Amino acid sequence: MEGLDVNELTRGYRERIRRLALFEPLHVLERKREEDLEGKSIDMKGFGLLTLLFFFEQKLMRQSKTGVKQLAAFLESVSEQKYLLSEEKYEVLARSIIQTFRPTDGKKRRYSYYDWEVNEEQSIEYSILKANNFDVKTNTQYYTLDEDGLELLFATKEFYSEFQLSINQLILRKQLEKGEFKGALRQINEMRIDVETLEERMIRLKHEIQRSIVSEETFERYKQLLEDIYERLAREDEEFKELRLFVKETRERLYSKDVHQKERQTYGYILKINRELEAVHYDHSRLLDQTLTLKNTTLITAQESLYYTGIHSFNFDQDIVSHIVSGPLPVEAMKGILHPFLQVEENERWSPLAVLAEQNITEEREGKVDQGFIEVGEEQSDNPHRQWLTQKYKELMELFLQAYGEQKGGTLSAFMNFLCENDQAAVYEQRYFYDFWLILHQRSPIIQGDVDEQEGKTLLGEALALIGDLTLIIKEGKGIIQKVDRYSIQEMIIEMEGAEDELS
Repeated sequence: MEGLDVNELTRGYRERIRRLALFEPLHVLERKREEDLEGKSIDMKGFGLLTLLFFFEQKLMRQSKTGVKQLAAFLESVSEQKYLLSEEKYEVLARSIIQTFRPTDGKKRRYSYYDWEVNEEQSIEYSILKANNFDVKTNTQYYTLDEDGLELLFATKEFYSEFQLSINQLILRKQLEKGEFKGALRQINEMRIDVETLEERMIRLKHEIQRSIVSEETFERYKQLLEDIYERLAREDEEFKELRLFVKETRERLYSKDVHQKERQTYGYILKINRELEAVHYDHSRLLDQTLTLKNTTLITAQESLYYTGIHSFNFDQDIVSHIVSGPLPVEAMKGILHPFLQVEENERWSPLAVLAEQNITEEREGKVDQGFIEVGEEQSDNPHRQWLTQKYKELMELFLQAYGEQKGGTLSAFMNFLCENDQAAVYEQRYFYDFWLILHQRSPIIQGDVDEQEGKTLLGEALALIGDLTLIIKEGKGIIQKVDRYSIQEMIIEMEGAEDELS
């Protein structure tokens, strides 16, 4: 025929045949004759496509342990309403499907054809499934989708929808592993478009939620939709993080090999990929925040507006009164209708047992009483109360040094037991006992009797002077000590460095 360029017509013939060859395993499965226990013919080709979808979902969810048993359980859950099969039969079918996609010898599938572009016999090798992992203990082989398997799956549906970003992430990882940096940069640009498309969809979804929720059914539907979107975005966010880590490691490896000096264009590509991928990840992370906002604010607001719309549209005369008047009802039925609108019965009663209940005892004082702990260094002026506290703190320190010398002061609880054994239990029944130990814990460690110039005028001056050149260290222990009902304190571990020589 005149004007027809045969060479131009047959150009790319091998690539077209390769795409058709990917469907051969599905045709092989279609020719298999399998029946269930009731004699129904099993759709093996459909099972093959379901297997591809199952492995694709497992790849998206980053589940690496997927084998015959997992596939058999999936096929059973999908087809249990249609076919009557035993668990063993499902495993046989799953193994047959996997062996069709990936021959038992481990080699790639081969498809022979005549190439009209070069006019000679050719063959194409392709791999739908590949081995992913092996469990030695259970002797179990796990599988995952290979690149040709992904391409076959994509050829069965136009995936420019919610999964497009996940697909681009998988392709980007393959390109980075192969060192195709220029193609990877183009892939990132496509991912940016996907993120922008998702953002527009989120805006439309927000408006749709605000105007479309008219019942609890629609509310639950949108709620489930948002949860699915959030889970998918969360998986994509994890993939973004791994991709950025992979790019960072690649950049550092190239830099260590001085590629930035030898091949500046290649190193420039990886730097640009790192920068662009970070920008796309940032835009994608905002989608996570928007989805969370839709779940926590917009969706709940729409549900509340639905509730108040029902309240405002309720007409008591029409919905209640007219119903009772137009059709006389028995007294029992009228009680049931009116019950939601009646107030709860309230009776004020006083029980004589109330006099035995716990009472709050207060006393009237002219000034306001501070319930906090006493701060050391406040009110430097002398007064009888401060002098009394100073003396009590000194007595406490003397008792403690005595207990520590008898090896009964290593903890606060041991010191309190020492006081009880020596008929001094009344000491830890007083408030100043607990103030004393809390203040010492705040100042710990007190190194070598480190007393400043004004220490002698404070509450602790005389008490700290007793420890001399020793170092007092107080640490928090485990548990709460409560010897009396009114006070409790956390266990403390008390150490005296340099005490071996002086207290022995």
